[in-house]
Amino acid sequence: MASTSIVVFTRDLRTSDHPALGRAVRESEHVVPLFVFDEVIIGNRFSSPNRTGFLLESLADLDGALRALGGRLVVRRGNWVDEVVTLVRAVGASAVHVSDDVSGYARRRLDHLAAACRDVPVHRAPGVAVVAPGDLTPGDHGGHYRVFTPYYRRWAQFPHRALEPTPSRVDLPTGIDPGSLPTLADLGDGERSPDVVAGGATAGRRQLEAFVEARLRRYADARDDLAGDATSRLSPYLHLGCLSPLEVATAASRVEAADAFLRQLCWRDFFAQILADRPDAAWSDYVERGQRWRDDQESLEAWQEGRTGYPVVDAGMRQLRQEGWMHNRARLVVASFLTKDLGIDWRAGAHHFLDWLVDGDIANNNLGWQWVAGTGTDTNPHRIFNPTTQGVRFDPDGEYVRRYVPELRAVRGRAVHEPDAKVRHAYGYPPPIVDHHEAIAEYRERQGRASPPGPPGVGAPGS
Repeated sequence: MASTSIVVFTRDLRTSDHPALGRAVRESEHVVPLFVFDEVIIGNRFSSPNRTGFLLESLADLDGALRALGGRLVVRRGNWVDEVVTLVRAVGASAVHVSDDVSGYARRRLDHLAAACRDVPVHRAPGVAVVAPGDLTPGDHGGHYRVFTPYYRRWAQFPHRALEPTPSRVDLPTGIDPGSLPTLADLGDGERSPDVVAGGATAGRRQLEAFVEARLRRYADARDDLAGDATSRLSPYLHLGCLSPLEVATAASRVEAADAFLRQLCWRDFFAQILADRPDAAWSDYVERGQRWRDDQESLEAWQEGRTGYPVVDAGMRQLRQEGWMHNRARLVVASFLTKDLGIDWRAGAHHFLDWLVDGDIANNNLGWQWVAGTGTDTNPHRIFNPTTQGVRFDPDGEYVRRYVPELRAVRGRAVHEPDAKVRHAYGYPPPIVDHHEAIAEYRERQGRASPPGPPGVGAPGS
């Protein structure tokens, strides 16, 4: 009797450099590629229209890649563990292969699957990070790195696993109903952002090739240029594993002066290894500093809608709604404004980002928010990003602001970032909802700290 394995796809929607798929093909005559729409995730806040639409496009692309190899993507919906186990029994699978993950929910789900499969082994493979969480530890007793720089030093020298070749063929057993992909409307997820990026490994590979060829060499100097948009824009494809992070790192490493970009991939792994060891840090303060947050729904809504009266903040927030993505520098600025200027809990910002971001990843999003808010891994927790100074420095001509804030498209020069009352009135742009200097003075008073913050942006994640 021919052996059959099941490969359960999760955040690894590709056929290239897929260790779980590769092992299944090597060890079994038949392989069932499976994706389960988890009812726990469908319909909850983490299932946003932008990410769900991107997911559906990525699954369609994955199905196309598997068809080219002779297989199909089998689609199910329901209780994630129950659906996998049902298919295991139906096809008489001898093993289940799945990529390991880092969130508390993902790990509990995998543990429950292993228990439910009983005598059928569940093999967890690497693939969601360049360096798997746990491969680098600060001592002999495990744990995780709490400070980025020493982690980065070891990460940069750590030998990578070999890239997994794409299988030449994936053979399904006969008699399986593959099911079909639902539509966005089937999942009840509403409308997507108008300019959201297309999902799938095919689109991701095009983006990677274009970045490596045209923008990687100047990334170190141009990545913070808000209008220039010289970042990789690979984060959505990395989030759902349309691209292997190791493949991205390998491609980048072939280009001279790629260190600045590789450092950003390291930030992704750094946050992943924290969350793997500290799953509570997803929504609890990684470092408790006794922050006293303000409850100000009106200001929160103004921030969410890009009506703060600070042009670069509003541009970033409107870009988020328009594209389901935001420039990395803008993410730092808007997060600082919410937590430091407005004094609003970082969790409100993290939730809003997850409502819109195509690349909404619990580890990167939430630990990045904590880094800015002062409850995370930043060794200078009272770092301030002055929104006006940041705008002048990283959008000197105001092109980024004009792109996303139509009220200011007729304004030129520094006035874009410091519009006076006359300009605001003439173009219908709102006054600032807070005075930055007064707000920061109040922030320092709330934190019981009077000393000035460190220089903005030094060593910032994703910058």
